[in-house]
Amino acid sequence: MTQPIERDAIYRRRRFRREVIEGCVRSYLTYRLSYRDLVTLMAEWDVHVSHTTIMRWVFRYVPEYEKRWNRRARPVGSSWRVEETYIRSRPKTGYLYRAVDKQGKTVGSLFQTTRGIAAAMAFFRKAVASSAPRWPRKITLDGHKQSQWALHRLRREDRRWIHVLVRTCQYLNNVVEQDHRAIKSRCRPMLGFKSYGLRL
Repeated sequence: MTQPIERDAIYRRRRFRREVIEGCVRSYLTYRLSYRDLVTLMAEWDVHVSHTTIMRWVFRYVPEYEKRWNRRARPVGSSWRVEETYIRSRPKTGYLYRAVDKQGKTVGSLFQTTRGIAAAMAFFRKAVASSAPRWPRKITLDGHKQSQWALHRLRREDRRWIHVLVRTCQYLNNVVEQDHRAIKSRCRPMLGFKSYGLRL
C-alpha cells in the first residue's frame, strides 16, 4: 500500500510543485532577474507559469521563508553598523535606513521619505524591537548628524541607550555600504520602487 506524500502546509492546494515554487523565489531573490526572465527560464524546463503568479509567490512565501530561516539563524551581534542610502520611489524618493552587525547579518531596515531626526529615531526603535531581547553594545555611524542627535534624544526615552557606545568611523561602515549594493542592483533595473511599502 502506497503511503501518502507529506506536503508542507504552505504548499497545499497549489498547482505547481514545491520545487518549482522554491526555485523561482530563490532565483528571483538571488539573481538580478525579472519575473518575465523567470517565465522564460521556466519555459526551458517545460514549466509554463505566468509572471504574475511568480510575483504572488514572492509576496506569499518570502515572509514565511524568513521566519523559518530566522529560527535557525545565529542571533544578531551587539556591534551595529548603521547607514542610510538614497532610494528612488513613487510618488517621491526617500532614504533606506539599514543596520548590520560586524559579521554582515541584517539587524533591520526602514524606508523613510525624510532624512531627519524623527526618521532616525523611528529606525532605531524598530531595529531594537526586531533584535529584542538583545540590546546593542556599540553603534557605528557614518557621520550623519541627525542620526547622532536621534540617539541622544532616545536616551531620554529609555535609559538603556545611555550604555550604548556611539562612534563615527567611515571605514568600519564598509560592511553596510557593501550590503547596500544588493538593494541598488535590484532597484536599478526596476527604475525605482513603485510604493513606500517596501519588502526589504
